[in-house]
Amino acid sequence: QVQLVESGGGLVQAGGSLRLSCAASKRTFSTYFMGWFRQAPGKEREFVAAIRWSGTTTYYADSVKGRFTVSRDNPENTVYLQMNSLKPEDTAVYYCAAADTIWGDTSWGATLQRSYNYWGQGTQVTVSS
Repeated sequence: QVQLVESGGGLVQAGGSLRLSCAASKRTFSTYFMGWFRQAPGKEREFVAAIRWSGTTTYYADSVKGRFTVSRDNPENTVYLQMNSLKPEDTAVYYCAAADTIWGDTSWGATLQRSYNYWGQGTQVTVSS
């Protein structure tokens, strides 16, 4: 069982930056992709970014492309989400997740919540205007 713990959330003014971290309790050789999702009040949880655990493949939602960067530190079993130029609409609870398998095209599969079998508890990000 992989446990994921997010940290780094907080309150920031519009235009500011935050870096979220997701620490995995252990490395499993079956982990294929790590993803970030977010859920704003009254809205469904949505895809933000994903990174292949081995390799350089990354995917981003259009709404964050050019502002957010996902990266990983394999020896530390940690994934990061660097968030720059934050906007009030980025306010949400941010979740990291791990997927052992992505079926089909990863550019689509890695954006789906159902692809991920481990989830963290989430960290709140609030962007004030």
